[in-house]
Amino acid sequence: MAITMKILMIGSGGREHALIKKLLESDKCDKIYCAPGNGGIAKDAEVVSIGAMDKENMVKFAKDNAIDLVFVAPDDPLAAGMVDAMEAEGIRAFGPNADAAIIEASKVFSKNLMKKYNIPTAKYEVFDDPQKAMEYVEKENTVPVVVKADGLALGKGVIIAQTIDDAKAAIKSIMEDKQFGDSGNNIVIEEFLTGPEVSVLAFTDGKVVKPMVSSKDHKRAYDNDEGLNTGGMGTVSPNPYYTDEIAAECYDTIFVPTINAMAKEGRPFKGCLYFGLMITPNGPKVIEYNARFGDPEAQVVLPRLKTDLVDICEAIIDERLADIDVEWYDGATACVVMASGGYPLAYKKGIEIKGLDDKGGVNGAIVYHAGTKLEGDKFLTNGGRVLGVTAKGDTLDEALEKAYDAVSKISFEGAHFRKDIGRTK
Repeated sequence: MAITMKILMIGSGGREHALIKKLLESDKCDKIYCAPGNGGIAKDAEVVSIGAMDKENMVKFAKDNAIDLVFVAPDDPLAAGMVDAMEAEGIRAFGPNADAAIIEASKVFSKNLMKKYNIPTAKYEVFDDPQKAMEYVEKENTVPVVVKADGLALGKGVIIAQTIDDAKAAIKSIMEDKQFGDSGNNIVIEEFLTGPEVSVLAFTDGKVVKPMVSSKDHKRAYDNDEGLNTGGMGTVSPNPYYTDEIAAECYDTIFVPTINAMAKEGRPFKGCLYFGLMITPNGPKVIEYNARFGDPEAQVVLPRLKTDLVDICEAIIDERLADIDVEWYDGATACVVMASGGYPLAYKKGIEIKGLDDKGGVNGAIVYHAGTKLEGDKFLTNGGRVLGVTAKGDTLDEALEKAYDAVSKISFEGAHFRKDIGRTK
């Protein structure tokens, strides 16, 4: 293995930009390519116009350019076997293979796994018939109730129904109207849990699991947790509700049992496993698993990582994570997402973003580009979530103040962002 490496990042969002910036801190990183990338990523990496799902051309590019490490960041290519395709050609790749990525790609699989191995989660039932699903919610007559599409749905396939009629409408939209396509062929109906939510990402090589620092996501579009669910409007780290005692309990009852369960199922998970948790009155429970770094959780967790990310990736691929001491910076980080007007529904693209320097940043913060494109020397909006503005501080208050100060320097027509990141339960 060369001392200096050529790395290919697959993906195009804020998470990928955060990973690229962290990889660039490594002495071992010589050059980074990103496919397909975005406008801001183009200032840190060489962007390549290959779609994230295009396995054939992605593998060809990696071979033609003697890539040393491929980092598969989004859920879709992981579920589709991008890591498997790379490994079949002898190319080193970070991320779970398709057999393991099913832990996110199928809610039915993950719920059944938790039931089989006694991993704490919400009570649930699985349905492939909409009529039976509707009869079940009528019979149970408990609301709120959570209705989930089985497959990947860009983080939007979960509906919290406040009434029985809402639950029936959710079942109809997912299973009959196919709002999320084939992802809704099967659904999970589960009890509604209450308590603070915690996101914990963890490095794992299939045998050892090393949790990262905790974070808290803010999913709803508007202040006071109102409006529609989104991919995430902002994050803070550490999560104020995640105490050392709860962390120890999660490690023993959730993290280690999950990794062991996947190994016993013949699906060892190597990469970053995301645990979406709720601290209920009956202890921590799993809401969901993701088979990759969260977005925008990565934008607050990665700036706190002290250990060389390239070294961690290499250790995971070689199944020697036990030999690496993963260290973190103290203090806090906060990320405020600036979104297009109308997001998460319809929104315009191609609006000029003002206030960024020629590298796409601003003083006093790290600006991660999610939905941007570069036209000449101008950055334009090109997605729902446009920028993730992240700042560090000794305290959460300091990090939030710096992040919001940086947000105030950036503008684009219709921009909207939450004013209460880090302030809500």
